[in-house]
Amino acid sequence: MGMFFQVYSAGIWGIDGFLISVEADIRDGLPGFILTGNLSQETREASERVRTALKNSGFSLPTKKVTINLAPADIRKDGTGYDLAIAASVLGACVLGDERDGQEEWKEEQKKFWDSSMAAGEVGLDGRVKPVRGVISLVLAARERGIVRCFLPKENVAEGELVEGIEIIPVEHLTQLWAMIKKPEKRREKLQKNAEDNCRKKNGAKKKDSEEYDVDFSELNGQPLLRRATEIAVAGRHNLLYIGSAGTGKTMAAKRIPTIMPPLGREESLEISKIYSICGMLPEEMPLVRKRPFRSPHHTITASALAGGGSVPRPGEISLSSGGVLFLDELPEFSGKVIEILRQPLEEKRVTVSRVHGSCTFPAKFMLVAAMNPCPCGYYPDRSRCRCSPWQVRRYIGKISKPILDRIDITVEASPVAYHEFRKKEKNESSARIRLRVMKTLEIQQKRGQFNGEMGAKEVERYCILGEEEENYLQQIYQKMGLSARGCHKILKVARTIADLEGKERIEKIHLSEAVSYRSLEEKYWS
Repeated sequence: MGMFFQVYSAGIWGIDGFLISVEADIRDGLPGFILTGNLSQETREASERVRTALKNSGFSLPTKKVTINLAPADIRKDGTGYDLAIAASVLGACVLGDERDGQEEWKEEQKKFWDSSMAAGEVGLDGRVKPVRGVISLVLAARERGIVRCFLPKENVAEGELVEGIEIIPVEHLTQLWAMIKKPEKRREKLQKNAEDNCRKKNGAKKKDSEEYDVDFSELNGQPLLRRATEIAVAGRHNLLYIGSAGTGKTMAAKRIPTIMPPLGREESLEISKIYSICGMLPEEMPLVRKRPFRSPHHTITASALAGGGSVPRPGEISLSSGGVLFLDELPEFSGKVIEILRQPLEEKRVTVSRVHGSCTFPAKFMLVAAMNPCPCGYYPDRSRCRCSPWQVRRYIGKISKPILDRIDITVEASPVAYHEFRKKEKNESSARIRLRVMKTLEIQQKRGQFNGEMGAKEVERYCILGEEEENYLQQIYQKMGLSARGCHKILKVARTIADLEGKERIEKIHLSEAVSYRSLEEKYWS
């Protein structure tokens, strides 16, 4: 007679979780431990891990044929997170096969309990339960399918508790799992203790809505144009390009951009935390991301590392910067292929990765900030110091294609800082004060339903209304600079942000003039 038991687990595809049914069947036949269900190599190896762990935990497997199926079979299973559910299903099948009085009532209780439970975790050979990645996504998937409790490794509990409306139960060793399966009274004790621990934890925890940054805009001396352009870019979510010699404050300004962005809301923090969890980048002591991401990959980065990829797709730097800043320093040093990958994410705010087993979409709601020297040596157009030939300058600048440049709304030059500005004792405006203006401006845009930097042609026509004088001025600029329709819309979007910063309903000539100035460098270097 066969023994059957089912436990739920969950896997990850992209950044989203999906529920998996782990079915164990034990019956007479040639002894063996067989795993089925479209498994990767590391998942298939769970048969040896779990079997050895059960033996080392003091449990003797019956000399029968043990078959484990991970359903549905048409979905690829990857990773080691199914180990705990596999062990639970085997233990459950063995216990249910034990003949004793009151078996039917007890079986029904077990079935009801585990039908509303999910288990995820890697199992070591000694029976200890080890942490896994992507717990937030796993728990969210379980909650969406009506699961009310999740068994997780102790190290993943804080992360799992970020998802509201579901109970998280820590499991440190298979012996604990065995006790909860075999003896319902032990299970009730464990659940009660877990509830009490959670209550104490929540009552004693100090809530901290945001984290302080180690840097501040007040530390950036000089460069008033750089500060102004950066504030406008953040206030309208415009992509930004700094051009200037080494040591002029480009990187310094870029690193301080998150400090003037609005604090993360709960839902946005959870979305970002999902991405970092899947990449194994969440610290155990702080599982919820509270700071705006700032990612600055080296120029040797590959295309798949930037966009995301792998046989089982994982998020790349673009998605890791979602909700924050993707900073590309020394932009021309990046390969052309890598730079061109940015075109779709900048336009659509998402990255789609296609593989044999299916495609997945990663978020890409980042602000692009790039920095570059004007030439290979970094001193152009100062011919007293620059030794680059016109051909070298043009070749270096030409590494940035027009399609990419068209997706950057603001280009600003970082000039060398004078000694008296660099050494001045007066304090500059702090990030906190700048952030207040930025938040007020963003609130205006939220009422329209879209950031200025993300407006399409339809929205530009609706919200960037010009008077007769402003229309004539823009026409002159259009003809003088030989602008395209896209270039004209860029000026209007930036002008709209400048007007919003000043609390003006209509775009004035002075706003247009300032917006035009942020395109002058394109004419200077790329014409």
